[in-house]
Amino acid sequence: MKYTLEQRLDIGRRIYEGEITRFQAAQEYDINDNTARNYMWLYRDTNNLPPKKGGRKNSTAKAKSSPAIEVKRPNLEEYESMTKEELIQALVQARITETRLKKGYEVKGDGSVIHYSSKNTK
Repeated sequence: MKYTLEQRLDIGRRIYEGEITRFQAAQEYDINDNTARNYMWLYRDTNNLPPKKGGRKNSTAKAKSSPAIEVKRPNLEEYESMTKEELIQALVQARITETRLKKGYEVKGDGSVIHYSSKNTK
């Protein structure tokens, strides 16, 4: 069954806003669930909306991944009280930490303790 653009956008809106799931839309409108998802994407892209958060892939990936490594970040008052040299050092340290986390490990304290992530980075 073919639907007009307005009908597709309405179906996509209902899915995007969580009124119905794509599987319910597929059953209700007699379409494939992937078609229903495509209607939701069409609605989202037509209205320049951000992707939905908490999809199935995101929720299962979070459940399987190791606990997040916490990074100590100074608050705004600490940055305001730093000298120029201290700010530069904090920026360098933040970039080093970011690169290490991308590679899958974190160094604690003086560098004698290294925590490796169980996530496969390749």
